[in-house]
Amino acid sequence: MTVVRTSMRNVLAHKGRMALSAVAVLLSVAFVCGTLVFTDTMNTTFDKLFAATSSDVTVSAKGASDTGETTSDTGKPPVIPASVLEEVRGADGVKSVEGTVFSTSVTVVDGDRDSLSPTSGGPTIVGSWNDNDARTMEITSGAAPEGPDQIMVDADTADKHGLKLGDEIGVINVVGTHTAKISGIADFTVTNPGAALFYVDTPTAQRTLVGEDGVYTNVNVTAAAGVSDAQLKKNVADRLGGDYKVLTAEETAEANQESVGEFMNVMKYAMLGFAGIAFLVGIFLIINTFSMLVAQRTREIGLMRAIGSSRKQVNRSVLVEALLLGVFGSLLGVGAGVGLAVGLMKLMGLMDMELSTDDLTVAWTTPALGLLLGVVVTVLAAYLPARRAGKISPMAALRDAGTPADARAGWIRAAAGLLLTGAGGSALYLAGAADKAADGSLWLGLGVVLSLIGFVVIGPVLASGVVRVLGAVLLRAFGPVGRMAERNALRNPRRTGATGAALMIGLALVACLSVVGSSMVASATDELDKTVGADFIVQSDSGQLITPQAVEAVKAAPEADRVTEYKWTEADFTTPDGKTLKDTAITAADPTYATDLRTETVAGKLTDAYRPDSMSVHEDFAKDHGIGIGSKIEIAFEGGSTGALTVRAITSSEAVVDSGAMYTSIDTLARYVPADRMPLDSLLFVSAKDGQEEAAYTSLKNVLHDYPQYTVRDQTDYKEALKDQIGQLLNMIYGLLALAIVVAILGVVNTLALSVVERTREIGLMRAIGLSRRQLRRMIRMESVVIALFGALLGLGLGMGWGATAQQLLALEGLKVLEIPWPTIIGVFIGSAFVGLFAALVPAFRAGRMNVLNAIATE
Repeated sequence: MTVVRTSMRNVLAHKGRMALSAVAVLLSVAFVCGTLVFTDTMNTTFDKLFAATSSDVTVSAKGASDTGETTSDTGKPPVIPASVLEEVRGADGVKSVEGTVFSTSVTVVDGDRDSLSPTSGGPTIVGSWNDNDARTMEITSGAAPEGPDQIMVDADTADKHGLKLGDEIGVINVVGTHTAKISGIADFTVTNPGAALFYVDTPTAQRTLVGEDGVYTNVNVTAAAGVSDAQLKKNVADRLGGDYKVLTAEETAEANQESVGEFMNVMKYAMLGFAGIAFLVGIFLIINTFSMLVAQRTREIGLMRAIGSSRKQVNRSVLVEALLLGVFGSLLGVGAGVGLAVGLMKLMGLMDMELSTDDLTVAWTTPALGLLLGVVVTVLAAYLPARRAGKISPMAALRDAGTPADARAGWIRAAAGLLLTGAGGSALYLAGAADKAADGSLWLGLGVVLSLIGFVVIGPVLASGVVRVLGAVLLRAFGPVGRMAERNALRNPRRTGATGAALMIGLALVACLSVVGSSMVASATDELDKTVGADFIVQSDSGQLITPQAVEAVKAAPEADRVTEYKWTEADFTTPDGKTLKDTAITAADPTYATDLRTETVAGKLTDAYRPDSMSVHEDFAKDHGIGIGSKIEIAFEGGSTGALTVRAITSSEAVVDSGAMYTSIDTLARYVPADRMPLDSLLFVSAKDGQEEAAYTSLKNVLHDYPQYTVRDQTDYKEALKDQIGQLLNMIYGLLALAIVVAILGVVNTLALSVVERTREIGLMRAIGLSRRQLRRMIRMESVVIALFGALLGLGLGMGWGATAQQLLALEGLKVLEIPWPTIIGVFIGSAFVGLFAALVPAFRAGRMNVLNAIATE
């Protein structure tokens, strides 16, 4: 109990200094708990949604997806005949049967031709209003649609776009464009999953979405009293035979949850990874805090040893302080994590996905894990300072307080750091020299870990040299004040190294990802310049296929010299080695595609692949299956017949654009697939007449005015879109890394604050001999800037090394251009100086307010 009481007194005596370390623990634990609460809440929400929207048993076409994503490569959903309703109605245990029609391959626009689709990437769904939908939607104004001129919209979409009763909207799909006026607005009685929902009556849905009467996409079956879903499924399946897909509500919900779960798991583990980085940075903060507190209490601990305290008691006292800090910070972190989860839910609301706090899910494992992590990490971080405290001898009571026992890093530490850094550098070299990306990635991971640990260990040694260089470049111009700031940073290289290392970790990741992102963009744009011969690309950003009407409109553009159609489908391949490969992708295009995309071939000519009953394969596929020029592959086309195609070309597997594609001509595809089953175009490549590129660009936009679902891009537009996509991803990652950088800033603040306390008498003496308050504050700010720039130099240098190595692996996949984003690197370096200035504000202010006489009298 004496040890606990002593620890409590020490914590309370240094509560201001402990608070910053507690904040680091709080932030790290909050990120972990917030992530877990948020993802658990999302899972609960979607479980309820899928349970509410699934009928007892659903019957659909055999080719339909379990999740209800019913669009095929013809642009129409797979359908079942109306006669199925009567068959199902005759099965035992059936209470009611209802046929429905819906499609997600649609674009809905308002009267100004502006899209009403969610900007968050959620689906746009148009379907028939039915009893199953009435369970999850409540009509709040107007009425359900009746007749072809009426349509109903969900309330969230109506609010977002300012829609009201009587407004005209258009539904655009492969069947054509259907316009109707809003007859009603329905609100969700369950969570809005981020979709835009539109309802028409069943006959209108059949004609608008499928183009024929008497068909349905789904049949919803309700079980009679006392009949289980599993028994009802069996009865219905027995009645229908094996020609249709029959799923229970539980199976439909599981398929939907699995689809959502893949995205949720990626987000969950990514966020937990960044929380782990914040924990790692927090470890340096805690080590620094306890190391400096132990150094400042050297005389106090020496006196405790002199009056009988054992090494174990002293050691235990420091660890108990860490335990108290960990428990306090973790408890606050758990509460903050719940608040963070609620904030994320509100953020999702801004992205059209409404999550209710009524579904807030806090499993008992979440606070337990948060407490465990926070306490264990804090105690482990305090272990080394605690050991150092236990080694303080009673004679230390005779020394001045605050004098560190080891001002210089030992030779053993330096040797270990050099060894680890060398091993990490060797692993990175092996990664860059690897022949296969999969093998190199293992070396890359090992190199990153070893080099990071090596830089952390060798940091104090590097601090002595790097700080002197920074001091000579930046501080000498400020005269004696600058020199004192430099010496203060050099006073304890271990402390400077640990503080800089905390900032180094976050900035190393920023630099690495910046190099990788810039290299990907540069490589892709370089590849586009080399390979894409067409002037324009027409496609749908939402993934919709291009209708024949839109294709004809593009071909009619007066300035268009050449239009290449590009289709994609799946087929079963039987290769010469006797293997059958199910659902293998094959691309069908016009022969001019060989000009529009200059794909490198390793054998044969790509133009020959567009001859009748001919095709190309990529190099890896050819090697795996013993295929050469003249080999025949038997292909069973989806929805068509089987044909034997001759391999006329083998393309390079290192292509970036259309990597791994296998080509045949549209004429060959049409020979084996009936006209009504032919896949629609995924893309159109358009080349303008010589000297008429600008006119063609304008003309293409004009002819596609009635098709707002499609976008025309020239090569510059395409490169910008690619750059924006990677930039958005990097910005999101930088935002998550900001947590680690915030913790690192706390570390700099804490280091300076404790350093000021350690130098109280020294500061008093300097003030007594004429150092002004302004000069004192400037000295502390300069010291902070030097420490921050030291960490930035290490981090940016290390990160660029990681990024360059990662790019070498990407080069094996065709991304061969290494680009260092110097504006970003220089901006981050300059920003680090401002981080140092910001971190020094409070410590410098407190130092400037010290009473000179009291400071001189400090023991």
